[in-house]
Amino acid sequence: MQLHTLKPFKGSTKKAKRVGRGHGSAHGTTATRGTKGQRARSGGRNKLKLKGMKQMLLRIPKTRGFFRAADINTYEVNVRDLEKHFKTGETVNSSTLKIKGLIKPTKGTPHRVKILGTGTLTKSLTIEQCVLSAAAQVKVEKAGGTVMAAV
Repeated sequence: MQLHTLKPFKGSTKKAKRVGRGHGSAHGTTATRGTKGQRARSGGRNKLKLKGMKQMLLRIPKTRGFFRAADINTYEVNVRDLEKHFKTGETVNSSTLKIKGLIKPTKGTPHRVKILGTGTLTKSLTIEQCVLSAAAQVKVEKAGGTVMAAV
């Protein structure tokens, strides 16, 4: 087997539908574009300039000023993930969760980590800078872990 002998599986590729090729084809005359109007013309769909400046300004992301609490990214981590990635006696916080790959590293925007109670926990862990659900808090304390002040 060599690169020039490879072929796609039978039925995995299809020819593109040819539209607007006369009345005999399924999509003749208007070629599924409807009738009249700017979007029916060639180049009209991609170059609509009728939205105005307001729409463009709304599309630009806010990069300055204050942020609302609702804009904070909340990462959710389950107790079963802590069981899998941490050893007994380790500290769980946002930086250790980033190192272990359980949350994404963020640039600029603040984030919050919430630990949820799905799964079981047998290791005693020290949890700090995280918000815990009621079920997760019970499981951490039952396993002999401690919970420091949340964010």
